[in-house]
Amino acid sequence: MKFSFRSRSGFKFIALSAVAAVGIVGYIGLGPEIDKAAASASGPSPSHTAAPGEISCTACHADFEVNTGTGNVTITGIPAYYTPNQQVPVTVTVNQADGVIFGFQLTAVTSTGQQVGTFTLPSGMPPTMQQNTGFVNNVERRYVSHTIDGVTPTTFGTKSWTFTWTAPSQRVGKVRFYTSGNAANSDGGPGGDYIYTRNRGTLSGEIISNFDTDSLTDVAVFRPSTNAWYALNSTNGGFQAVEFGIAGDQIAPADFDGDGITDRAVFRPSTGVWFVEKSTGGYLITQFGAAGDIPVPGDYDGDLKADLAIFRPSTGVWYIFRSSDSAYDIRQFGIATDKVVPGDYDGDGKTDIAVWRPSTGVWYIFRSSDLGYSIFGFGLSEDRPVQNDYDGDGRLDAAVFRPSNATWYVLGSTEGFSAVQFGIGTDVSAPGDFDGDGKADRAVYRDGVWYILRSSDFGYTILGFGLPGDIPIQKAQLRN
Repeated sequence: MKFSFRSRSGFKFIALSAVAAVGIVGYIGLGPEIDKAAASASGPSPSHTAAPGEISCTACHADFEVNTGTGNVTITGIPAYYTPNQQVPVTVTVNQADGVIFGFQLTAVTSTGQQVGTFTLPSGMPPTMQQNTGFVNNVERRYVSHTIDGVTPTTFGTKSWTFTWTAPSQRVGKVRFYTSGNAANSDGGPGGDYIYTRNRGTLSGEIISNFDTDSLTDVAVFRPSTNAWYALNSTNGGFQAVEFGIAGDQIAPADFDGDGITDRAVFRPSTGVWFVEKSTGGYLITQFGAAGDIPVPGDYDGDLKADLAIFRPSTGVWYIFRSSDSAYDIRQFGIATDKVVPGDYDGDGKTDIAVWRPSTGVWYIFRSSDLGYSIFGFGLSEDRPVQNDYDGDGRLDAAVFRPSNATWYVLGSTEGFSAVQFGIGTDVSAPGDFDGDGKADRAVYRDGVWYILRSSDFGYTILGFGLPGDIPIQKAQLRN
C-alpha cells in the first residue's frame, strides 16, 4: 500500500462568519429602537453574543470593527461530539496585550436557535460569573457572563472564565456555543474597547466526510482508478489529496479516534483486513471480516469512536468489534438482499443496526436505547436509501431517493413527511450538512459536479470537484 499526502490551497467553498458581539457595555431591547445602556462592569445585558437573532454591541463600542484588534476570544473544552447528560467544562478566554479589564457573554443554542443544556457556575466568593435570561424572537435563552468581581485579570493581557455545560438528556442535533468578549481600557465608557466574537459547535453524531475541524460536511470523493481521496476543506478552501488503498478495496471512512475528523479507511475483501489512517496519527491494521462482507463502521457502543463492523449478506449476521472494551457483538438481523442503513435513529448516541428491504420497502431498525424494534414501510423497490438527519434533531431520518422522478422522500423524526424533487435519476446521492445548520442538505454528484440544496436558506450550491467515475465519500455510508 502506498501512503502519500499532497496539499495545496484552493478556492473557498463555504464560509461561516461569526458577526459582532457584546462587551462589558450592552444594549437593552431587541427591537429596531435600540437604547444605549450605561457602561457597566457588572455584566452585559442578555442577548448580545451574536448568536442567530441577536444584535451586536459594536454599535455602542463603535471605535473599532469587531475582531479587528490584536487580541481574540476563544472557547475551549467543547468536545467534537456530546452525549446525553454529559458534563462539559467550558473555558472562555479573552486575550489582548494592552487590555486592562475583560468581560464576556456566552450562550448555547440548537440549529433552530433554541436554548439547549444547562450551565453550572463554580462556587466561591465573591462570584466571578453569573447567569441571566434573555428573549430572542420570544424564545428564552440562558446566558453566562462576568460579574463586577470577574473582570480583573490575574495575568497581564488575558482573562479566563471556566464553568460547566450539561448536555440535554437526549440528542438534539448540532449545538453551537456563541461567545463575545471585550478587551476594555477601563475608562468607564464604550470608547477604545475592542470586541471579539467566536463560536464553536459540537455534534450529536458523526458526520461522514468531515476531513477538517469545523464539523461541516466537506465536498470529497474517492477515485477508484488511483485509490486517491480528494477533499475540499470547508474551513478555508484548502485542498487535500491522499492516496490510500489498493484496487478492489471498499472505502469505509469513519471517525475511529473520536476527534471529530473523518479517518480514511478501507476494507480489503480479499483478506478481510481493515486499514485505517487515523487523523490523530498512526494507522490501524486489523483482520476483521471476509470476502463478501459489507463494512458498516459506526459508534455502536456510544464511546464517541467508530467501531469496526461488517454485515455478512450470506447469513444476515452483523459482526461488531466494540472500541470501548475490545469485545464482540454478533447479531442476526436482515437477509441477503437487504440494504444496510445503520445509524442513530433513537437519539441515544449509539449506532443502531438497521436494514431497508427493497422488495417490500420496509425498514427494520434494532434500537440500541431499549433493544426494541421499529418496523415500518417507506419507499418502493426502485428507491435508494439516503438516511440522514434532515430535521436537525440528532436522530437519523428514514429517507429514499427515487430515480424515476428524482424526488427525495424523507420521514422526519420531528418534522414528518416531505418530498423534494432535486437532481436527475442517474445522479449519485450524497447528502450531508454542508452549510453548518445541523440539518442534512440534499446533494447529488454528477460526473464531477456537485449540486447542493442548502437547508439553511433553500438556495443552491453548484461546484465542480472530481471526475466522472469518482465516488462521493457519503457513498460509503449509504451503500446504495
